Amino acid sequence: MGELFLYRLTRLQAAAVAPVGRLCQARYGVSRREWRLIVVLARHGPVLSSELAELAQLDRARTSRIVTTLVDLELAAREVIPSDRRQARVSLTDKGRALHDEFLPVVVELNRQLLLALEPEEVAQLDGLMDRLAERAKANLAALDLPRQRRSRPVRR
Repeated sequence: MGELFLYRLTRLQAAAVAPVGRLCQARYGVSRREWRLIVVLARHGPVLSSELAELAQLDRARTSRIVTTLVDLELAAREVIPSDRRQARVSLTDKGRALHDEFLPVVVELNRQLLLALEPEEVAQLDGLMDRLAERAKANLAALDLPRQRRSRPVRR
């Protein structure tokens, strides 16, 4: 391996998701990250914004900004929890669900097209290898025993 594995993986991921991002932006005016939250909401139903951040693997501040955009686009709704006004439950609107239902088959087809580069047995093998790598990555992170990194922006003056 001439190049580092993680570098190659990052480059593959960037190239593989580019069509999804471009199509989603061109057809619906929705970014790739906004699409990610739409998919999570479609799969998991209404969730607390903190849960949404965790499920989407984004920090809470970024998730909050994306949810605000989705609400402004009328693709999602935010309902404040009366017992804890700091918490909000986020759900897809009918318009958000319709976008998901219309665009998901396109994403599925893009995935299928990408995997045509491999034989069916190789796809099955790759799936197993990816599961093993994901477990190892989680173990490596846990072994670091470091506090969770907080992403904060510098104060602007």
